[in-house]
Amino acid sequence: MGREVEKDRSNGYEAIAGRFLSARNPRIGVATLREWCRSLPRGGSVLDLGCGPGVPVTQTLAAEGFVVAGVDASPTMVAAFRERFPEAAVACSPVEESDFFGRPFDGIVAVGLLFLLPVDVQVVVLQKAARALRSGGRLLFTSPAEAITWRDVQTGLESRSLGREAYLGILTDAGLMPTGEASDEGDNHYYFALKP
Repeated sequence: MGREVEKDRSNGYEAIAGRFLSARNPRIGVATLREWCRSLPRGGSVLDLGCGPGVPVTQTLAAEGFVVAGVDASPTMVAAFRERFPEAAVACSPVEESDFFGRPFDGIVAVGLLFLLPVDVQVVVLQKAARALRSGGRLLFTSPAEAITWRDVQTGLESRSLGREAYLGILTDAGLMPTGEASDEGDNHYYFALKP
């Protein structure tokens, strides 16, 4: 009698959560995130997609005075997030299935997430983010500028960047205005967009 194994909805991160929790560098990307925070209204609301344990992204956003909510599909990561940020809303769900708490946000971040998702799901997540932003809201996400496929260092699963041209086209089609790009000290590539 065979037992059906449920698909890992966290793209491999639940299986390596313990290792990830102890290995994540809490400083990489913080300066870029703080700079982005200056474009948001003081005390505004920010949604962290693929929030993991909340370090360093949610931690930085909370320290900058924002009301933060998170979504992550790994139960272990969500438990760590709840322990660190008991006042923040968090949902244990794949981002593509989340209702984003049924409310709009001033900012949405997706650091280290999109390229883990299948191509069609990346498009869906960016479209959902565009709809969930308030007018004047800002989006920040990371993915390489090149269109490439590789094995995720953490999980060994396939990752895929659609590349700059594709991402800028998806953002524009979703009604967002691309506002720039940047790289951080960990060689992460950032895309920034505004909802007019």
